[in-house]
Amino acid sequence: MSTAIVWFRRDLRLADNPALEAAVRAHDRVIAAYVHAPEEEGAWTPGAASRWWLHHSLMALEASLVKHGGHLHVVAGPTLASLRDLIGASGATAVYFNRLYEPRIVRRDKVVRRALEQDGVAVASFNAALWCEPWDVETKQGGPYKVFTPFWRHLRTRIDGAEPLPVPSRLSFADVGAGGASDAIDDLSLLPTRDWARGFSIWHPGEAGAWEMLSLFADDALAHYAESRDLPARHGTSRLSPHLHWGEISPVQVAAYLREQAARQRNAADIEPYLRQLGWREFGHHLLYHFPKTPTESFNPAFNGFQWAERDAHALRRWKQGRTGIPIVDAGMRELWATGWMHNRVRMLVASLLTKNLRQHWVLGEKWFWDTLVDADLANNAMGWQWVAGSGADAAPYFRIFNPVTQSEKFDPEGAYIRRWVPELADAPGRLVHAPWEDETFLARSGYPRPMVDLKTSREAALGAYQALREKRDAARN
Repeated sequence: MSTAIVWFRRDLRLADNPALEAAVRAHDRVIAAYVHAPEEEGAWTPGAASRWWLHHSLMALEASLVKHGGHLHVVAGPTLASLRDLIGASGATAVYFNRLYEPRIVRRDKVVRRALEQDGVAVASFNAALWCEPWDVETKQGGPYKVFTPFWRHLRTRIDGAEPLPVPSRLSFADVGAGGASDAIDDLSLLPTRDWARGFSIWHPGEAGAWEMLSLFADDALAHYAESRDLPARHGTSRLSPHLHWGEISPVQVAAYLREQAARQRNAADIEPYLRQLGWREFGHHLLYHFPKTPTESFNPAFNGFQWAERDAHALRRWKQGRTGIPIVDAGMRELWATGWMHNRVRMLVASLLTKNLRQHWVLGEKWFWDTLVDADLANNAMGWQWVAGSGADAAPYFRIFNPVTQSEKFDPEGAYIRRWVPELADAPGRLVHAPWEDETFLARSGYPRPMVDLKTSREAALGAYQALREKRDAARN
């Protein structure tokens, strides 16, 4: 009777799990294992919101395994020692896992694989998170893509034939000997000690929750996705990002399900704008794999000499608390704190205010999002912040500075999103919900703060800093 360990990481599902499928096909019994070793991820250990999600996702996976007669073997790291202990206790001869692409994890996984193979243990890894591996999508010159549109054009030709795997039909689980005791998920201390996560009850982590969210999106929002995805007051997006990050559902599963739904509704074109957004997610992982310093360094080296303002702890605190005095920005920051999520259009606006109007370094915003987003993903978080800041791949030009007032008038015209998250402005008449400072009497009565920055003069200062960077660069060339 041969036994294999399936090492779960951010692939917390049973269906379309190639590592699990391969292990079940090749061995008589499997052990489902999760090793908690956040310190091995370096500076980017999971933030508080991510830990909350992970706790509940592990609980959901455990419940799924129990239904199939199994159990999730949970142990605190370090990873290599933990896997060796489990191998020794169970007699397992092989370890199967699905790949991750963050730089520190890639290096750690290579060390673990090499050591286990030297121990005489077979090791096999698979792709469960992306349509295509980062090294499998190349330009005609053989290098990585740096611009999204040609990347997507290439990737789009390769995704239609992908079909997800079902839950393995034959799941047989091995007992672990006395030397391989499992910890309880509660022992990992992932949940907050202070009850700041009450608003997170809107989420249902786990494989079943992911499918509920996908079904809701397909039924209620897919047909209008192209028009509604920029409207923060509507549930016009899929909200699948945390489920995708934790691997509770795969892009292959999502695309296959949406193709099926679109075929039923005879409107296949509806899925294209959404598939493109999944392609943007994929592009982030492509960039991180090929350019591993992007979470901390400008992708565009020309921005290394940009003159950021001195770090302003007071301004940063007001931005985090949703007390900037700019309604659409404050609505987004309060939504983030309450629910662990923020609408993507609003993410761009809060990032633009921080990096351009306040001229605070994008890493400061990146770190706050990392701690507070339930969908915090190193690849996409870094790509998004650098895109808005102007320093990233295929980035918005630095001189494109979002005006939060005109943006909220365009995408939240009635102020429904602002009124929900900024109750001080719930009764604001007309345009004042977007710019309450235009009526001193109303502003004083509302209790809402004055803007912490003048949008016009701060925009001019940001453009001046960018012009100085260009002049310095031009002078260096000459």
